[in-house]
Amino acid sequence: QVQLVESGGGLVQAGGSLRLSCAASGLTFSSYAMGWFRQAPGKEREFVASISWSGETTDYADSVRGRFTISRDNAKNTVYLHMNRLKPEDTAVYYCATDLDTIVVMTSARVDYWGQGTQVTVSS
Repeated sequence: QVQLVESGGGLVQAGGSLRLSCAASGLTFSSYAMGWFRQAPGKEREFVASISWSGETTDYADSVRGRFTISRDNAKNTVYLHMNRLKPEDTAVYYCATDLDTIVVMTSARVDYWGQGTQVTVSS
């Protein structure tokens, strides 16, 4: 059974930083792309970032490019999202995800497994 467990969310002031972690189990982690999505209240879930199985290729939403960095440690079966220069509009529940059929590009409709989500709140 595939499980994705996020951690690291919390409350931070605008301009601050957070690091989210997602621990995966039940799959050959090093074989699959991983990604992060987020959903703000009243909005649809949106793509944030993704990373290929090797970590060599990444993809970012325009709204976070240059501020967020996705990385992975295949030895620890963990993917990270380093979030810098946070803005109030980054406030959302952040979800870890995997699409077993992609190299790096992810859309919410094609995600095979989701984590339970972790809340990130950025105060102004």
